[in-house]
Amino acid sequence: MPDLHPHDLRGRELAEGIVAEVRRATDELAGSGWKAKLVSVTVGDTSAVEVYVRNQKRWAERAGIGFEERNFPETITHEELEASLHAMNADPRVTGVIIQRPVPKHIPLRVLQTAVGPMKDVEGMHPASIGNIVYNQLDLAPCTAAASVELLKATGLKLEGLEVVVVGHSEIVGKPIAFMLMGAGATVTVCHHMTRSVAIHTRRADALFVAVGRPKLITGDMVKPGAAVIDIGINTIAEADGTTRIVGDVDYDSVKDVASWITPVPGGVGPVTVAILMRNTLAALRRHKARYEAAFRAVNEQG
Repeated sequence: MPDLHPHDLRGRELAEGIVAEVRRATDELAGSGWKAKLVSVTVGDTSAVEVYVRNQKRWAERAGIGFEERNFPETITHEELEASLHAMNADPRVTGVIIQRPVPKHIPLRVLQTAVGPMKDVEGMHPASIGNIVYNQLDLAPCTAAASVELLKATGLKLEGLEVVVVGHSEIVGKPIAFMLMGAGATVTVCHHMTRSVAIHTRRADALFVAVGRPKLITGDMVKPGAAVIDIGINTIAEADGTTRIVGDVDYDSVKDVASWITPVPGGVGPVTVAILMRNTLAALRRHKARYEAAFRAVNEQG
């Protein structure tokens, strides 16, 4: 990680605050018999995601959320895996499901994301979860998008009327960020691969979000002085000596002295994303509780 700028938006502290709030709520709910449980689904070789799963498990324990790992063989068909996910949807002991990526090529990821029911979609990947963002229903928003918006809020900038530019328009990051911020009153421009001049837009942004998967795409001359820059990219690059390192979509060294706030990579959006996963799991638990209590009242009224 590069030397940190005084106004780095470091995700760890924000993540710890979110998880502490979740822990207080999960302890209270557990006291009344409602325990949260997050199920992690991996398919085939898990070596590529072991670090992420361990990290999720550690944060879940801190949040008072049970964590179960379920690994399926690489030879499983997507129909068989869908059936297993539907069984988790019907299991009242399971609060939320997260599908670890990558999955084998013969299994369509979008099909799996749709197979996880909206009530248990703590990743915020289901079309219903993403669609709800248009109506400003954000309790199960996509984790990375919600984490990025939380980091902007941490700057203290007033969102109403803020000029925001989002570079990248994916369904689970760029577009949700844009809708969330429009819902908060910001004026939002979204740039993508067909935008004629990205720099024209980024130079006028009070807040700039970048999520395109292109290392060091945004340089200092493309950023408005005093802006908040949220770098969502995670890229591995090779150094001259043969080693590799993780960098974002923003050229940190040239942007850090122009922006007033900037997220380092790693250590910026990542920790907050996992904390949002825990917050979403709490939201799913509250939904389950409300649903079962409503059903119980209906039965009693009929009786």
